[in-house]
Amino acid sequence: MSIPDEWFREWFDSPYYHTLYFERNEQEAASFIDRLIKYLDPPAGARAVDVACGKGRHARILAEKGLDVTGIDIAANSINYAQQFEHEHLHFYLHDMRQSFSINYFDYAFNFFTSFGYFRTEREHYNVIRTISHALKSQGILVLDYLNSHYAENHLVHRSEKKIDGITYYLTKWYDETHFYKKIVIEDDRLAEPLEYMEKVAKFSPGDFNDMFSYHGLQIQEIFGDYNLGPYDINLSPRLLLVAKKTEK
Repeated sequence: MSIPDEWFREWFDSPYYHTLYFERNEQEAASFIDRLIKYLDPPAGARAVDVACGKGRHARILAEKGLDVTGIDIAANSINYAQQFEHEHLHFYLHDMRQSFSINYFDYAFNFFTSFGYFRTEREHYNVIRTISHALKSQGILVLDYLNSHYAENHLVHRSEKKIDGITYYLTKWYDETHFYKKIVIEDDRLAEPLEYMEKVAKFSPGDFNDMFSYHGLQIQEIFGDYNLGPYDINLSPRLLLVAKKTEK
């Protein structure tokens, strides 16, 4: 099945994407950020960038915790929505994370909810890590939230159906040696015909991230396995939460 190289541009900018994944998980997001901030213990006013921020739900919570937050995302509709919440310590910009954004400016960088791994080439993935590393000050911290490939394989539900606000989502998932795939078919009475989207996300291990990070001066400090910041177990952990420090100037 052919998948467009930049499938994410249209899908991430669709209101159906946000309804399917985010609208019913606000409390989980808030609880996760609260635990993360307690762990990181950032000074008040520390500068943070939320890379691939979507509609800004994590960025808004981070700002409420006392950080000065900038959110960037490739989806214009999401950024337009997020900008209504801007204030002195919260700003949003339309930006492709493969391209440099700021240099030696931020104390913290965040990349949440597997907002990585969907580009066509290895070089593009390295470019994202380069963008983040360049944006961080020396000793700055990156938190990257990714799926745990082994767990995802072992717990894959090949076919499922979700009904949210009268809209039905039919999900079909599969994987090969290098990627996970998902087909989403959306039936909405307001549509003349069903919509279909595809997702393709790379399988990355902790070792893969270590290679990417090291190449751009980032050193892994801690790996967590879930949103409760529990220990990482290759077979039992649903998430791969990496905390890395910029060790080069």
